[in-house]
Amino acid sequence: MKIIGSVKEDLSVEKRISIIPETVKKYTELKFSVLLEKNYAAHLGINDDEYKNQGANFYNSAKEVLRDSEIILKVNGPYNHEINLIKDKSILIGQFEPLSDKEIINKLIKKDVKIFLLNLLPRITRAQSMDVLSSQANLAGYRAVIESVEEFDKAVPMMMTAAGTITPAKVLVIGAGVAGLQAIATAKRLGAVVSATDVRIVAKEQVESLGGKFLVVDGAENLETSEGYAKEASEDFKKKQAKLLKVSVKKNDIVICTALIPGKQAPRIISEDMVKSMQPGSIIYDLAVAQGGNSAFSEADKINVINGVKVMGAKNILNNLALSASNLYAKNLFNFVNNLYDKEKKDIYINKEDEIISKTLIDKEQ
Repeated sequence: MKIIGSVKEDLSVEKRISIIPETVKKYTELKFSVLLEKNYAAHLGINDDEYKNQGANFYNSAKEVLRDSEIILKVNGPYNHEINLIKDKSILIGQFEPLSDKEIINKLIKKDVKIFLLNLLPRITRAQSMDVLSSQANLAGYRAVIESVEEFDKAVPMMMTAAGTITPAKVLVIGAGVAGLQAIATAKRLGAVVSATDVRIVAKEQVESLGGKFLVVDGAENLETSEGYAKEASEDFKKKQAKLLKVSVKKNDIVICTALIPGKQAPRIISEDMVKSMQPGSIIYDLAVAQGGNSAFSEADKINVINGVKVMGAKNILNNLALSASNLYAKNLFNFVNNLYDKEKKDIYINKEDEIISKTLIDKEQ
């Protein structure tokens, strides 16, 4: 019986967890043994007994869990002090960047650890239930709107009262991927007038289906990769986009930035002048702040006030709804492990003919 283990993350930077009581039951039904660190999810209000009731076992320390686990599930990559504790020839499943975390990856490869990075999943139908980027981005888009509205000193929906009418807030969403589309949907539900822009023409129909107005850059092309991600725009496109946004940004009360390019620094889209052109009391929420930011003046976990405009963004916005994020992430992980599981052999089988497995597997030094 193979042991699947998970330890607490560094709670100062990451509150999400990789295993929830519901998935413990699913792992045990596949005849895996689940091993967790003591007080694994206490910070989320889930006590150890809830896990034990589903068949999980507990050790007092992370060191013991990592020593005995053959499959390790994490949110982020392991910390340096954990590498020597991880068993040789084990399997590690999580999400971290092949480039920035190259040193950690290479140390694990020398221990013959098979690493699966879920942020490298191909965007195919069969992988949707494992797609951590989508499940987590969905929540991030929602939360960005909620936090923006909390800082916004006006009502969002139109309100007609005997004392007069309050006009609805105007929200602009930059980047209509998963996070952007959820931001549009959330802002619309709150009663805002919403517009959005994206480098991918295919996003127009999706934006409009949610009740948003799509702002088209003059002469725009469909800057989309075969995997469905945004490509980096040309200099000419960037100039046209800047011209469009120069007019649009100052007309809006709240701007949500979500534009990211996989493996690269986030594109700078909102300039200093654009920020300063907005009305005092306006909000810019930069979801890309941890990757360099889409907006001038954005800093992780800070609210910078520029001429009365609040520019904000969290290094890890998912910590602000860690229970919901963990529920989805843990289910993504289970579905991925289930895909690795060979029902006939009743064991893990790394089938490199499977696109999901081959695209996410890192088994050579970077």
